[in-house]
This record gives sequence, C-alpha cells and structure tokens, in this order.
Amino acid sequence: MKFIRLQSTDPYYNLAVEEYLFSHTEDDVFMLWQNDPVVVIGRNQNAYAELNPEVARARGIRVARRITGGGAVYHDMGNLNYTYISARDGKGEIDFATFSAPVIDLLASLGVCAELSGRNDLLVDGKKISGCAQHAKGNRVLHHGTLLYDSDLSVLSSVLRVDREKLAAKAIRSVSSRVMNLCTVLPLAGGVDELAQRILEALMGKMGGALADAPKHAVIEELALRNASAEWLYPKRPFLSEYTVTGKQRYPFGSVEVTVEMDGETVKEIRVCGDFFGTAPISELEGHLRGARCGEIGEGLRGILVSSYIYGMTDGELARLIEDTIRG
Repeated sequence: MKFIRLQSTDPYYNLAVEEYLFSHTEDDVFMLWQNDPVVVIGRNQNAYAELNPEVARARGIRVARRITGGGAVYHDMGNLNYTYISARDGKGEIDFATFSAPVIDLLASLGVCAELSGRNDLLVDGKKISGCAQHAKGNRVLHHGTLLYDSDLSVLSSVLRVDREKLAAKAIRSVSSRVMNLCTVLPLAGGVDELAQRILEALMGKMGGALADAPKHAVIEELALRNASAEWLYPKRPFLSEYTVTGKQRYPFGSVEVTVEMDGETVKEIRVCGDFFGTAPISELEGHLRGARCGEIGEGLRGILVSSYIYGMTDGELARLIEDTIRG
C-alpha cells in the first residue's frame, strides 16, 4: 500500500492525480488531500442545478466535476479528503460498507463513534461528518470521501442547492442542521494537519506500507486541464426544443432526472442525470434508449442491466419514469 499526502490544494489538479492513480497505475493507494474552496459535483449531475452561482462567484468558489457519482459537496481547507484505490472482488457492485470500515475504525481509535448511514454518509451523533462515493472499472475500485473537520458550514449551506425532497426524506429542515465538524468532538491543537498525520500513522501501522511521493506525469497535467474546462464542467445539452420534456423522481438510491426530446412517438434524444451511483457510463444507457417508442420503453430496456448505470434502479422503474415524463 502506498500512502500519499498531496500538498497541492488545486481541486482540478488533485482530482487529476486521483484519476491517474486509478486509471494508469496498479498500486493500492491511500491518499489524503485538501482543496481550496470548491463545489465538487458528481459525474452525472447538472452543475447549474447543484449550486448557487451568485454565492459561488461572490466568494470565489470554483466548481469541479469528479468521475464518481453521487451528490454535490463543498470543500475548503477545513475539510480533509481521503481516497482509497484498490483491487475489487469482481462483483461489480457499489460497496460503501467495506471501504468505509477502515475510516470508521480509525475514528473509533481516536475516540469518535461514527456509523455508515443511508447510501453513503458517515454520521456522528446523528449528524453528517463525511460523504463518500465510488467508481469501479475492470478490477479496480476508487473510493473517496470527505471528512469535515473545521469547515465553514455557513458557506456550505449557502452555496449548495440541496434537493428539498432529499431533505424531506431525511426528516431534516436544512443542510446546516444535518452536518457537523469533527473538531467539536475531536479537538486537535494541530487541526486538519494533525488529523491527517494521525490517520496516516494509524493506517500505515495497520495496513503496512510507507509514505510515497505524489506522481508527476504529463497525463495528470492533461487531466487537470480537462477538469477545469467548460466542456467537462458544463457539457452542452444536444437538444432543447418545444418537444422536450423533463421528469424527476427521488428513490432510496438517489434522484434521477430524465430530459427527453420526442420525434412524434419516438425518443429522439434523452439525457439522464442525478446524484445516483453506477459502474457503467450513463451515455451508454442513453444510447440504448434513443429510438425507443412511447409505450415500449420497457421493451427497449429488456436485457439491459439498468442497475449497472443507475445502482439500485430496475428497468421497470426507469421505464415508468420515462413513460410518465413523456405523457406529462
């Protein structure tokens, strides 16, 4: 196991390092990193729907998109990010429990009782201190998450636009009422730096391995440039006409929004987005749905493993959402 403590605080570069380690190396890696103020959205999310642009501009908060699914999160220097990259067992499933266990055990060793709750949150005393996400390809899995230590929660609650249905499902009234900083239960004189040092020492002692230098490669620079590009952050929708309809539904596994352009009774174009997770690119699923006829969406999805694109969703659920959207 290689352990890395990134010194960069550039979110575009840091996400590029993470992706490079996942896609271009075979090493098992545990990495800790911090970002300057940024909203990081999930791979399948619509950036315009996830943040308050006026607040972001006024505060100089950037926007970044990661390769994992899930919802939008706010990072600042009071937040510590961790990344765990390893081989997977071949099941091809999203598995938060296995990869969250070392973090939960580590916090327990520091006197903090955390638990995995819902899809992908770590809670302390019923409040969120961490959200995690995953991406898998081949025999590799990337699991990463946040650790709110001394983050500015007032900025977090003002810059993020959280789905009201999501808050209602959790029986809470606001973002600020459901999150907390670890420093309230784990005060450390050295702050985030001390927390990072304790994490590294504990995991190196338990898993074996040593500190390694962060990689340097031209591919990382290329990925960083892509991460900062408008094409990556705000991909253009290929359609928007009077024949376009949009529908959204929240499920236990996340929210799914479909935008459909019809040509008579046929799906001409479709875009699927949301804070869901998946192990296959959503563009493939969209390709399968183009050309399907209204009333026959379910037939078009037959033989397609929808849950590989939207983890937890059945072909029947997706067909109903699309049909209901088309019919209005």
